[in-house]
Amino acid sequence: MEEAKVTEVPHLERRVRQRKEPMTVLKTKLSRSLSCSVPRVKNTLTGFFPVVLWLPKYKVKEYIWGDLMSGLIIGIILVPQAIAYCLLAGVDPIYGLYTSFFANIIYFFMGTSRHVSVGIFSLMSLMVGQVVDREVYMAGFELDDTKAATVDGFLNVTEDSDSSAVNLTIGAFGMECGKECYAISIAAALTFLAGIYQVLMAVFRLGFVSVYLSAPMLDGFATGASFTILTVQAKYLLGLKIPRHQGYGTVVVTWINIFSNIQNTNYCDLITSVICISVLVLGKELQDRYKDRLKIPLPTELVVVAGATLVSHFVDFHGRYDSSVSGAIPTGFIPPKVPSFGLMPRVAFDAIPLAVISFAFTVSLSEMFAKKNGYTVRPNQEMLAIGFCNIIPSFFHCFTTSAALAKTMVKDSTGCQTQVSSIVSAFVVLLVLLFFAPFFYSLQKCVLACIIIVSLRGALRKFRDVPSKWRVSKMDAVVWMVTMSASALISVEMGLVVGVVFSILCIIVQTQKPKVSLLGQVHDTVYYEDLEEYENLMSLPKVKIFRFQAPLYYANKEFFLKSLYKAVGVEPFLEMTRRMEAEKKSEKMAAKEVGRDDKTNGEVNIGLVSRELDFHTIILDCSAMPFVDSTGMQTFKGIIKDYKEVGVTVLLASCNTTVIDSLRQGSFFGKADKDMERLSFYTVHTAVQFANDRATSAFIGDTLV
Repeated sequence: MEEAKVTEVPHLERRVRQRKEPMTVLKTKLSRSLSCSVPRVKNTLTGFFPVVLWLPKYKVKEYIWGDLMSGLIIGIILVPQAIAYCLLAGVDPIYGLYTSFFANIIYFFMGTSRHVSVGIFSLMSLMVGQVVDREVYMAGFELDDTKAATVDGFLNVTEDSDSSAVNLTIGAFGMECGKECYAISIAAALTFLAGIYQVLMAVFRLGFVSVYLSAPMLDGFATGASFTILTVQAKYLLGLKIPRHQGYGTVVVTWINIFSNIQNTNYCDLITSVICISVLVLGKELQDRYKDRLKIPLPTELVVVAGATLVSHFVDFHGRYDSSVSGAIPTGFIPPKVPSFGLMPRVAFDAIPLAVISFAFTVSLSEMFAKKNGYTVRPNQEMLAIGFCNIIPSFFHCFTTSAALAKTMVKDSTGCQTQVSSIVSAFVVLLVLLFFAPFFYSLQKCVLACIIIVSLRGALRKFRDVPSKWRVSKMDAVVWMVTMSASALISVEMGLVVGVVFSILCIIVQTQKPKVSLLGQVHDTVYYEDLEEYENLMSLPKVKIFRFQAPLYYANKEFFLKSLYKAVGVEPFLEMTRRMEAEKKSEKMAAKEVGRDDKTNGEVNIGLVSRELDFHTIILDCSAMPFVDSTGMQTFKGIIKDYKEVGVTVLLASCNTTVIDSLRQGSFFGKADKDMERLSFYTVHTAVQFANDRATSAFIGDTLV
């Protein structure tokens, strides 16, 4: 009789791709990069300064009113925030105004987003302030006043009897200035380095770094940092003069210090804080409730600042109640100065998280509002733009900037069309710098702290979203809580590191112990699905279909094997051991049955040793397996060999080209891939047909024999 015919599976020919030599590719890229022509120069300049492309096409009648209105409103918001966030940054108020002015001007020329508001940001200010306070403290200055302590071998301190300023001579850097001068020198050096890092990231196309900053991690980081900001500002609400804690555990130590010194509360500052917070929260709530009716946001911060300044000036809170005030804010601009290269080694490491966070927030906000308003941005150019928004202003006594969500949302809601609104905002800040800055002399620091704390409402409200996060994704909720806790309880910088590492570990854990399942056939179809998840599926006789929903690599190899053995119910090594023990037992029994004939002995032997398995083929569904490494390939080879010894065939199905290429490179299919057509199949169904036809063929062959 003829042998049973096995179903033929069509074989698809892979396209042959010509791979160029690495040196050839490198030479081609270098020649393109270094070539110079008029069109290339033009494209480079227009790419570097996008304003050249869109400004000539500016539709004055259509855009101007929206840009003017949004720019004016943002400028009004910027002024009190610029002064307030200097408390976080540990520098004088004038530098916050400088930062807001220059950042808006530079982003106007270099940014690709039409709506992003770049400037001071509470999180950046906090991170700068922590570095500034640490370095100021290490330099010998006391953080709660202007007195300095002498540090042998590093500082030479002299105090002028007619002034509270302290002149500091740093021999190593050849620089002489007081505490405020040293603080802004640290901030400028830090900002310069952060900008350099961002430009280098853009040049070397390292924007992919931001993909490791997941949305839950960034949310948790921002919330934890917001709690730190609130804690740092709480002392101003009470008028307490306690230094900012240096090192880990700022939140815990600061609250301990606050309660330890609660008896020293300045009641003038406390009452002012209660009134200001009440007005600010009321204004924000009214804004949120009636935002559809209000054409422009309520300038609550400006009203509070103006009112508090007037009351403080005429009642003389500083003189009568010893309330801390902003002090003299000079008009005009301080001459530019090259950031101190001598200070940069001290803050080189601190600038890395600043650069990454600043870039991540700017690019994410740019892409979010571009998508909302129907245009595109260039992430690499955004990185260059924010880099130069830090490099250039660092020469003008500024600190690190970033895009800010709240102000960007205000710009979008008030009719902003282009970055012309940034020029308008810069002009508002310029007016304050040139004319109105001295009027803020009597502005209490507790009022600035109130503005900062109330601005954190959005971030702190994220706590209410934790239950919904937990319902949607437990892993994301855990990432959020771990990052938030680390940022709040350890430190902001460590919170960022913990958040990134924990996020990556979560992904690794998910790939180490992924979902595994046995598949059944949907009746009268070629489709197969999870037997545990779906009803009315048919289990195939004699065939086990196993799906592993993760890449197979060195870290999850053991889990893969254990899951496979458990799912099919047979571990090859144990099955072979059982058979060998049964064979030895049968031999002993045969020796005892000396009186029986040879035929009976043979029957006993066969009955003890043989055990019919309920399947003859295992099909590995690789459709959810994006790649395998060398360990994964060896695992495949091992299970094929081990199961073959117990009479079970292992087949692969639905492998993508990446997996197939890895297997071919490891000679998995034999020489010249001669075994590919009988080991790998394009679909699970073709593998099932092949297994059944081959089993039928083998059965007929055995019958004929």
